[in-house]
Amino acid sequence: MLPRPYNAAAGKVPVMEPIAVCTFARILALHQNAERSTDVGVNGAPQVEVFAVKVIVVSNRVTRSKPDDPVAGGLAAALLPMVRDSGAIWVGSSGVTGEAGQTRDFAKIEALGTGALATVDMPAKHYRGYYEGFANSALWPALHSRPDLIRVSAEDYASYREINRFMARALLRFNSAEAAFWVQDYHFLTLGAELRRLDVNRPIGFFLHTPWADRRTFAAVPHHAELAEAMLAYDLIGFQTVEDRQNFEDYLQSELSLDAVDGTVASQWGLTQLATFPIGIDVEEFSARSTKAAGRGDVQRLRDSLHGAKLVLGVDRLDYSKGLANRMRAFDRMLELEPSLKRDVTLLQVAVPSRGNIKAYRELKAELAALVGEINGRHGEADWTPIRYLNKGFSQLTLAGFYRVASVGLVTPLHDGMNLVAKEYVAAQNPFDPGVLVLSSFAGAARELDTALIVNPHDIDGMARQIAVALTMSLTSGASAGRRWCASSRRHRCRTGLPISCIRSPTYGAPRCAPRPRRSCSNSPGKAGRRRKAADGARGSGMSTVQTPPGDCQRQGIFYPISPLSRPVRRSVE
Repeated sequence: MLPRPYNAAAGKVPVMEPIAVCTFARILALHQNAERSTDVGVNGAPQVEVFAVKVIVVSNRVTRSKPDDPVAGGLAAALLPMVRDSGAIWVGSSGVTGEAGQTRDFAKIEALGTGALATVDMPAKHYRGYYEGFANSALWPALHSRPDLIRVSAEDYASYREINRFMARALLRFNSAEAAFWVQDYHFLTLGAELRRLDVNRPIGFFLHTPWADRRTFAAVPHHAELAEAMLAYDLIGFQTVEDRQNFEDYLQSELSLDAVDGTVASQWGLTQLATFPIGIDVEEFSARSTKAAGRGDVQRLRDSLHGAKLVLGVDRLDYSKGLANRMRAFDRMLELEPSLKRDVTLLQVAVPSRGNIKAYRELKAELAALVGEINGRHGEADWTPIRYLNKGFSQLTLAGFYRVASVGLVTPLHDGMNLVAKEYVAAQNPFDPGVLVLSSFAGAARELDTALIVNPHDIDGMARQIAVALTMSLTSGASAGRRWCASSRRHRCRTGLPISCIRSPTYGAPRCAPRPRRSCSNSPGKAGRRRKAADGARGSGMSTVQTPPGDCQRQGIFYPISPLSRPVRRSVE
């Protein structure tokens, strides 16, 4: 059983990911048959409308909550705390495949905090064509604007559709009058349509963690129109950025002759809302994690190994969308342009291997290994290596410590939906001695982290100059750094989105009031507070997509929950 909705008079609640809050607040408000009751606040506060709901999160894979285990990808990092803290059920592949007719409904169900993980064995006949084939050799390259890398067959597409049908049948176990389904990412574009064909009439939302490419690029995907039409079976489709949503709307208008009116599209499935929900992290938790990690042996050994040199850090999956080759070339070019920086700086690039059975990834791994060897051979000395290149994963605790050590965070993807590494790097910094983030303009995070050094990842010389600038930037004093950091933290927190309290489930409540105009946040901690925050390890750091707890800004009238819509959106179209 989960806690009831947040009541401002009762105190604070833990910070949750805004994507979880925003998406489910909207999904639940859309559904006509949601069970309704009333809840009266403390001391006769206005009534709150409550929706009974059981949230079912669906993704290709799930992850466990072990502090020292690597967490692969932004999707897993974002969903893990949401499921753990909100009581949702997270359904995904077990990683085991079997012959048709021999796979069990669910291989294992286990607790995860207040929530649960449910894993399903996938059919071996179709899983490879679905995952390595259509999902990651057609959809992934197209969504990241690399249609030249599309390599699929008709059999791959058939397998993709079959796995979506298989997952829909498996999810029937959770279909009930209280269920709301929240489907994640490009692996399951057609899952909503398959659930509708099985007469599932519960609210179904979808969130795309990747970018959505321009209409001509997506049109290069075989069967693209069928995929887009099937996506409109979802009640709500969420995107990382406004640009992604606009690209999708443009595709619908140009390829399917469907217009979005005020963010709503009418199709054979009914009405679908399109919206933007930039994904975030729990800043306070990650900041505390970086402070804790500072004393770990591996973090201390990294710091000692630098011998006073500055560390430039990149952390990515080994993927062509991350711009790793251009990043290496830019670092190489920086050493040519600024030879005085040699020995005074080292680049540590963590590149976690993935999708090794796909040719494009094998070729990229070989290219990067050769490039690193070439750069190190040209610039290195017997006692100094310019680039440290690791093909292994690290736990989030260890990474938080690495972020805090690094003077420069290098996040330069060629195209990325959001990129949580950028936000994690900022959250991990010491507010009195912060590092500098160098961020690609093609990452969704660049729309929010506007105080970073923004670069074009295709401009090698431009990146090289900005990395050099980042290495030479300095603040006049620790106190000045702290003031600048805390001011940035408050500004970021007070300028975005919805309150963290919209969903705590299985009841969802929201006062019927609209957001008031935002104004500057006046809950400054003051000088003493800033000193305390610095001593506690950057608890004052912030991020533009994470909300201030209701006990702070919300009580000042800055944040208000959105009200449920007065009528459902999902309905048939004559």
